[in-house]
Amino acid sequence: MAASQYGEDKRRNDSRDCILEPLSLPESPGGVSSVKGSPSVPCIFCEEYSPPSEQNQLLKHMIIEHKLVIADVKLVADFKRYVLYWKKRFSEQPITDFCCVIRTNSEAPLEEQENYFLLCDALPEDRALREKLQQQRLREVLEQQQQERYDMNFRGTCMFCDKEFTGNRSVLLNHMANDHAFNVGLPDNIVNWKEFFDVLRKKIDSLQCLYCEKTFRDKNTLKDHMRKKLHRKINAKNREYDRFYIINYLEFGKSWEEVQSEDDRELLDNQEEDWSDWEEHPVYAVCLFCEKQTDTTEKLYIHMEEAHGFDLLKIKSEYGLNFYQQVKLVNFVRREVHQCRCYSCQNKFQSKKELTSHMEQTKHITFLPARSVWDQPQYYFPTYENDTLLCTLSDSDDELTAGKRKEDVPVISEDISNIEALKQSSVLNQLLGEEMNNGEP
Repeated sequence: MAASQYGEDKRRNDSRDCILEPLSLPESPGGVSSVKGSPSVPCIFCEEYSPPSEQNQLLKHMIIEHKLVIADVKLVADFKRYVLYWKKRFSEQPITDFCCVIRTNSEAPLEEQENYFLLCDALPEDRALREKLQQQRLREVLEQQQQERYDMNFRGTCMFCDKEFTGNRSVLLNHMANDHAFNVGLPDNIVNWKEFFDVLRKKIDSLQCLYCEKTFRDKNTLKDHMRKKLHRKINAKNREYDRFYIINYLEFGKSWEEVQSEDDRELLDNQEEDWSDWEEHPVYAVCLFCEKQTDTTEKLYIHMEEAHGFDLLKIKSEYGLNFYQQVKLVNFVRREVHQCRCYSCQNKFQSKKELTSHMEQTKHITFLPARSVWDQPQYYFPTYENDTLLCTLSDSDDELTAGKRKEDVPVISEDISNIEALKQSSVLNQLLGEEMNNGEP
């Protein structure tokens, strides 16, 4: 089809340019050419070509002009080889021998109906092709990595200190890891190292932090930022780096995070219950009125008293709260604060910050409502899941019982108005006299 004719048809069909699924094209593995010769990717049906960077335009062309939809394009390891294969097959047999037919506007008049053809891996031939391309791509990437592992002709300078290195890439990588605490992983896990290093250097030269990706005014400021913030690493969430790590080629269409999570689940499913290597991680208790977190409840009690004027231990003592009543009180306060409502005057506010400010200024933070308001069964259920504060409340049943026992014991002071009479009639004096008499021979 002539370019002018295609452009005219494209403009005519803009109104019905509907993409049936998001288009995401795989990038070729670094340093590996998909097919020798022209890098352009041809249309399966006509003479239209697109460069690799504009393959989405080619897919759009095949949908609009030829009604062909390729399912899960992101799972095609080598798009050009895939297209060339089906270009040959469609020239040998009708497209309906391979593709499902999707009819649109099936209830409309015949002239308004359109047939789309879906090419997907439900077809055994297509599935086999995709698997073959994936294995071939992985093999090429591993060959590229093997070549780089033993390449002794590398020459480059450190992006941090401009020190020059020659020989194997591992020398420079180990230098940056040991002398600058910058680690991109083991050299054997990286492929197409030269391009990877050029990408990192280009970012540094453009004064961009490799981790948070913020830009700074000069190189010294950037270096100080990366050193102080411990940003001497790449942003693992940036998909731009995926093509430089072997793990992203193991199962095409899956990122390193997905592959790693599957490996972790398989390990957990197969291992026996062994707690010998258990490492306890610190848990943090969160304030009832703000986002402050502390590693102990004692620190949290101090914070709430000093910052907000809320003394939970004093309230527990004055109200004689047992463990379960403390639980209900904490859940009640958390629920009211979550709803930005003052539990004393019932006024609502736009944010938790405004609520806390109001309660502190009016001293409402210390005025609890009647016990019947919060001492209810519904507050047995935690407002927040895994509320550490609930797990560390002290059981005051024993304390209260001990306190009552002490209160039941009467303490009567002796009348010391007549000290001489007291000395003669004192119980202690009598006991002492009996002891001395018993001690005589």
